[in-house]
Amino acid sequence: MDTTEKWAAVDKERARVADLLDDLSEVEWTHPSLCENWRVLDVAAHLTAGPHMSVLAALKAFVKARGNFNRMVYATAKDLAATKTRAELVGLIRQSVGSRRLAPSQSLDNALMDVHVHAQDIAIPLGRHLPMPVEAAVASADHLWEIGFPFHARRKWSGRRLIATDAEWSAGEGAEISGPIEALVMLLAGRTATVPRLSGITP
Repeated sequence: MDTTEKWAAVDKERARVADLLDDLSEVEWTHPSLCENWRVLDVAAHLTAGPHMSVLAALKAFVKARGNFNRMVYATAKDLAATKTRAELVGLIRQSVGSRRLAPSQSLDNALMDVHVHAQDIAIPLGRHLPMPVEAAVASADHLWEIGFPFHARRKWSGRRLIATDAEWSAGEGAEISGPIEALVMLLAGRTATVPRLSGITP
């Protein structure tokens, strides 16, 4: 995917997430997501942060989190979830469609992966069907395999070969783990919910 195609995929997924959130009941908003200790509400709040966060706000949040990136992300999401209404969060996600602004220090590849993984973090535990577009999933899998922090997928799955059964994608060497590319993306992102959809790995 080139830059234009990646941005188009980000826009499309943000719009799909906003549509999904618009359809949720109050119970679903407070349902646990696939992210540990995060509700669906918190994930939605996190998705608004990147396109709207200034460098100064990010620096302040980082200092407040005492230099811990994961703590900063968690606290920022929780703060937004506590101060914004459901409608405001959905509105902020819709406003980000068409924006070419990234969070401070974030790459486009990371933004593409982030929105697609978090869309599944919301949809899967709610039993909502939101298929990950194959081309975007392949790009996300490439990114997750190449980066280290925070998932360290290449190190974690050292000695295994991951093979997509519905796309031209594979990585690693060793005993095979195979299945749909979206299930592999979630595995690379540290989620276990899609393991039952994969062969060569025990749930």
